[in-house]
Amino acid sequence: MQIKEIFKVKKPVISFEIFPPKKDDDIETIYNTIEALKDLRPDFISVTYGAGGSTRDKTVEIASIVKNKYNIEALAHLTCISLGEEGLSRILEDLRSNNVENIMALRGDLPQGMKKEDLENSPFHYASDIVSTIKKRESFCAGAACYPEGHPECESLDRDISNLKYKVDCGADFLATQLFFDNNRFYNFMDKARKAGISIPVTAGIMPVTNKKQIERMVSLSNASLPDKFKRIMNKYEHNPEALKEAGIVYATEQIIDLLSWGIDGIHLYTMNRPETCRRIMNNITSIRDSLENVI
Repeated sequence: MQIKEIFKVKKPVISFEIFPPKKDDDIETIYNTIEALKDLRPDFISVTYGAGGSTRDKTVEIASIVKNKYNIEALAHLTCISLGEEGLSRILEDLRSNNVENIMALRGDLPQGMKKEDLENSPFHYASDIVSTIKKRESFCAGAACYPEGHPECESLDRDISNLKYKVDCGADFLATQLFFDNNRFYNFMDKARKAGISIPVTAGIMPVTNKKQIERMVSLSNASLPDKFKRIMNKYEHNPEALKEAGIVYATEQIIDLLSWGIDGIHLYTMNRPETCRRIMNNITSIRDSLENVI
């Protein structure tokens, strides 16, 4: 089933993101992660890959496993970086032959040492180029990324939303946000996006805090701001990893509950291949929702 059809019949759509093992690691290690996530019954699982497409073949293989072994819809990431027309055709054919119908179209992070100018010789410069090509082949559903606080390389949120509108007009079927920690920033983004005519479903990307170094790196890449409440958690528990993990799970749970009350189309958990953290959050959400329904 294509993900755009899931959004038509269910709200909120719940999804998880995983990433392949490193290039020289055994792909079998990913089975443990999928096994631990499957009984949470996600609507789909997205499979990412490393900078420059360093694990691209593993992404296709794992997406196939998610779809055909576990009967969970798979969303395979696909970036412009280091991708030519012949390579794109091969990947699309591989995905089709493995019954994977959903693609997350991205420009991708530039590998170390690569500049934006280096993309000029590539047939695909932006995610919109990938989206346009995918949509010429009706068998695929195309997801795309959005940034609630604006893309780090864009001068303003308003300009970034204009770029996003173009990507949607190229045929994107749904959007998934980069991680964010301030829901008010997300609500402001959604208000601007809807006013700009972006009406397709948007799923909110949530990353639980598990350690300080990880979050600092992700914030530097994503341009996400840190609310004062979040900073206090980081500062208080930075030298107590277990306490930081527990506080991070609570923070992510509260974030999601607020998003659910707002009426979010979907929640996309960046699991970092740590299914136990994902399980804790999902159990918290289920428990709170069940309690509210009993009260009502």
